[in-house]
Amino acid sequence: MTNLNQLYAQSRDFSNTDTMPVFFFGHGSPMNAIEANEFTQTWQQIGENLPTPTAILAISAHWLTQGGTAVTAMAQPRTIHDFGGFPQALFEVQYPAAGSPALAHTVIDTVTMTHVHEDMEWGLDHGTWSVLKHVFPQANVPIVQMSIDYSQGADYHYRLGQQLAALRRKGVLIVASGNMVHNLRMVSWQKPVDEAFGFDWALEANDSFKTMLNQRNHNSLIDWQNQGEAFRLAIPTPDHYYPMMYSMGLQESSDELTFFNDKAVMGSLTMTSYRLDAKV
Repeated sequence: MTNLNQLYAQSRDFSNTDTMPVFFFGHGSPMNAIEANEFTQTWQQIGENLPTPTAILAISAHWLTQGGTAVTAMAQPRTIHDFGGFPQALFEVQYPAAGSPALAHTVIDTVTMTHVHEDMEWGLDHGTWSVLKHVFPQANVPIVQMSIDYSQGADYHYRLGQQLAALRRKGVLIVASGNMVHNLRMVSWQKPVDEAFGFDWALEANDSFKTMLNQRNHNSLIDWQNQGEAFRLAIPTPDHYYPMMYSMGLQESSDELTFFNDKAVMGSLTMTSYRLDAKV
């Protein structure tokens, strides 16, 4: 159990700030963690131009829970190597960012539509650290991960994202990490992870995602199962799609949406990402 005096002292850090941006990162292959390519260079440039957050709340496609939502609440989360078949150099990567018990409890207090509980075991999975090690290479910003309750549908995750909006004005950078198009069964393994190549259906789905996001047609994106064959192929399972629901739920009327890393790779994955910035 977190020491209450420590928690109250830390909570003073979450004072009112300008509205922080929100990111949906297409994270792609874990190899992006240790490679230098156009995608990782963009992540680095983002970090160089961001105000330093008080803390980060990350929603990753790689932490799925059943029947409940959790947040990491330990002071020092471990680096999780949740993959196989990659070079040893990738398994040796450590991302030693601190945790934030204060942010974990702030999330628990902020969300009213469900009970969010503390988790002291998970850590930072590669959906989080493979991107953030480029954005914040010094690992100098505390990070809390929030799980995705995989027993719930897209509308639930969208509404839960809406409930996190107040954190944007508390210096908290909220990042969602997945992939809009993510079909590993149809990957063209002969293609490098950073070479632009997409099957027709993947490009069609990616274009539809972008059009709907630009039009703020969130209802159709929530109802993804009824959007045709390209969507069915792009989202064979919704684990990498659900993180986008959180970023959509966080969008406010004054936000400007900007796409980046907008490319398909390996045929059946897209790196397409976007950010939301409050207009001044």
